[in-house]
Parts: sequence; structure tokens; C-alpha cells
Amino acid sequence: MPKAFSSEVAAGPREESASKRSARLDLFGFVPFRLNRLAAEVSSALSVEYATRYGLDIPEWRVLATLGFRHDACSAQYIAHCTRTHKSTISRAVTSLMKRQIIERVENEDDRREFRLRLTRKGAQLYEELIPRLLRKEQEILACLTAAERREFAALLGKIEKALALVQTSAEADAKQAY
Repeated sequence: MPKAFSSEVAAGPREESASKRSARLDLFGFVPFRLNRLAAEVSSALSVEYATRYGLDIPEWRVLATLGFRHDACSAQYIAHCTRTHKSTISRAVTSLMKRQIIERVENEDDRREFRLRLTRKGAQLYEELIPRLLRKEQEILACLTAAERREFAALLGKIEKALALVQTSAEADAKQAY
């Protein structure tokens, strides 16, 4: 009996060591890391389109894109929530875009203490000019996938979004007043 105990003791540290090795996180196989890295690279590739030509940074683009996507004005808080961007970052972007007369504040008819944001005519023109360029860039990025793979990729992303209870369609976003 003591012999069995001693072999268990001897095996214990090796098993623990093997367990620690297998519990070590391989970032390049860890989906959250891969998604974050991929999102950062795609965002960077797209930013070339609006940064060099239009002088917009990523937070400014997020404000412009959100307002351009929506049919009505919305709050900066809504934009921060939808884009998963810190409210102070959105606030700086709003200030910059207002100075450039790309967006404007409008009074909230339901609550006169609150202001909402919308694109100016200049902002709407900028948005309309940018969209085809960004859609072309998206196609360049996805060109490594076949048409079937792109559909499958979109479906798989949708499945993950659904599992995380994220809004998946424009109609759903409008109905819930959220993304």
C-alpha cells in the first residue's frame, strides 16, 4: 500500500505539470483574440479609405456611419452603445464633426433638455460618397473567400451574434432602438 501511495505522489507533480501545460492559452487558437485581431485589421484597412481622403479617424467614422445608417437623429449615448466605443471617445468625435459641420445637434421633441445628432447636408453627401468606396474595400478583403464561403461566413457570424443576443437586422435595430 505505501508503494502505491509513493507512485501516486511521484505521478502527481508530472500530471500537474502536464495539466498546467495543457491549460496554457494559445492566443492564436483563442477565438476572442482572433476576432479582436481580425476586427482591428479590417477596421485599419477600411480607415485608409476615410482617413487619407476625408480626414476622419475611426471614432468619427463610427459616428458618421451610425447617423448615416439611421433614418432619424439619435443621441451620442446611443452611438457609443451601438459601436461599443467609450462615451468620451464618441464625445470627442462628435465635437470634431460638429466643428467641421458634418453633423449637427437637434432638440429632442420628447425631452427638450436632450439633444440628438444628425448628419448635415454636407455629412450626408460625405456618407453617400464613402459608402461605395467602403463596400469595394470590403469586397477586396473578402476576395480570399469564394461566394459560398462568404455566405457561410456571414451565417456563422450571425449564429454567434444571435447566441450573444446581438441585433442582426436593420429592422430589428430600428424596432429595439439598438444594434
